[in-house]
Amino acid sequence: MQFSKPSKAVVMREFRDYLFITFGLISYAMGWSAFLLPYQITTGGTTGIGAIIYYATGFPIQYSYFIINAILMTFAIKILGPKFSIKTTYAIFMLTALLEFCQWLVKNPDGTFPQILGPGQDFMACLIGAAMCGLGLGVVFNCNGSTGGTDIIAAIINKYKDVTLGRMVMASDAVIISSCYIVFNDWRRVIFGFVTLFVIGLVLDYIVNGARQSVQFFIFSKEYEKIADRITRETHRGVTVLDGIGWYSQHHVKVLVVLAYKRQSIQIFRLVKDIDPNAFISQSSVIGVYGEGFDRLKVK
Repeated sequence: MQFSKPSKAVVMREFRDYLFITFGLISYAMGWSAFLLPYQITTGGTTGIGAIIYYATGFPIQYSYFIINAILMTFAIKILGPKFSIKTTYAIFMLTALLEFCQWLVKNPDGTFPQILGPGQDFMACLIGAAMCGLGLGVVFNCNGSTGGTDIIAAIINKYKDVTLGRMVMASDAVIISSCYIVFNDWRRVIFGFVTLFVIGLVLDYIVNGARQSVQFFIFSKEYEKIADRITRETHRGVTVLDGIGWYSQHHVKVLVVLAYKRQSIQIFRLVKDIDPNAFISQSSVIGVYGEGFDRLKVK
């Protein structure tokens, strides 16, 4: 069997993905090492399990993270196939090394973690650490990567059971965070854990979807030709003309469909108003637009 040589564009795209995955993992590892671990805060995922083990026994978080993921990846490769695991395997090895390096970077000479924000600043450390972790995960996910952990468990269970990935991840994280009560006997730590998980989710969602904030316009106007020409010429966005019927008036109308970046909304509104102040416009937000002129379609 002969394998075709990948094009230069494909090689560069893969190189860029791995480069950004590495930057994302640096942010994630530093968030844990500089803010979450010094203030004994945990969250979901296998990193959260590793943190709980570290708080209880002193066993380094990176080793627990690696051992758990190595076991999970063994099952994942057999069940989900090797294609699933290439970037995930890279992320697991790289994050293990970065967690160790970042902890070495921030630790005091006696091996203890300094509380950079000062004592009693647990909540602020929780927010900053979670934001850095969410930023890192968002960059990793945008490059079609994964840090493993509960993602692997969810993917395996989803293959055999009719349970959504999101629900499985949420259930796993809830159990992991709640279990830190056994170590600290303090419900504040559990609350901090859920706050961390919530902030990570918010930042992750913003990073993944924020870059793809696009809008969709439906424009109804008798001057549709002039409007379409100006939108195409001035915004460099494509315009689709649909035939419609106003059911109340039974008149035939032309409907312009435009997909554009959110930042172009004002420009489109202004040029439509210049041509036809009585035009009827509907604008809605879309999470992502893929294709020529927008984001490339990426799937695993």
